[in-house]
Amino acid sequence: MRKAILDVDTGIDDALGIMLAMRSGELDVLGITTVNGNVSLETATNNTCKILDLISAEPSISVYPGASRPLMRDRLFEHRVHGQDGLGGALADMLPTDRVNRDMFGPDFIIEQAKRFPGEVTLIATGPLTNVALALAKHPSLIHELKEVILMGGAVQTYGNITPVAEYNMHVDPEAAQLVLRAGFPRLVMVGLDVTRKALLTNKHIDALGSSEIADYVRKSTADYMQRYFERNGVEACAMHDPLAVGAAIWPELVETTRYSVDVETRSELCDGQTVCDFQNRLQREPNADVCLKVDSDEFINRFIAVLHG
Repeated sequence: MRKAILDVDTGIDDALGIMLAMRSGELDVLGITTVNGNVSLETATNNTCKILDLISAEPSISVYPGASRPLMRDRLFEHRVHGQDGLGGALADMLPTDRVNRDMFGPDFIIEQAKRFPGEVTLIATGPLTNVALALAKHPSLIHELKEVILMGGAVQTYGNITPVAEYNMHVDPEAAQLVLRAGFPRLVMVGLDVTRKALLTNKHIDALGSSEIADYVRKSTADYMQRYFERNGVEACAMHDPLAVGAAIWPELVETTRYSVDVETRSELCDGQTVCDFQNRLQREPNADVCLKVDSDEFINRFIAVLHG
């Protein structure tokens, strides 16, 4: 199995991504780091532990808290979409097992594992990129030691989901995103709104999960999310933003990427967090990202359901 680290700000779709990663049988998850984003660092960490317990993950899977705020900006939570608890209230009464390793800072865990398994570790980042930026600042050689970085973030041919032009993860900490994109990773895959908006989980799909504790959780956690998505987009569905990033790590054949130069706006009144993709090479910069522009969304959803149905 491929070695992987998940870097998450566990809200509703991060939770689905964790479930996919852990149950797929394709990834050797070395640990999970948490970051401030959809919810506070404390809530994201607690939610991660709850999801691991829900799917009966091995007790050896530890959670490493990371950055509690963006590099330079105030926190910006998404409670309207994910609920106050980040999971749509689905596990409000659960008291999770304490899997939290407070002896190691999240970015330090990323560094440690990359040095321990050079060229083998895939880092899947589905929250703001604060932890990754902090790891890079402390250990620049990380760009050569990780096998690849797969991040959920950005929008290059479509509109944003937090501002008219910016995707949420990029907007929350654009300085961190810029540092990561400019670092020089040989392989950095950007799974943005251009493809994640095509991977929609509907009630019909959830019904296909049958009757189980996991199916009940998915149905309850996504109910309000689907309503918010319908209000904004006219479709009752849960966009599979973070699960698709995990899917791109497990099944890379399901996404089609093209290599471009991509940067992030950090000094604009209207456009902070916008990902600028140089399709025509007007800036004459070396390409730095494999940008996902097409996805076999039906096949991804089918495989996702099969994994969770198990």
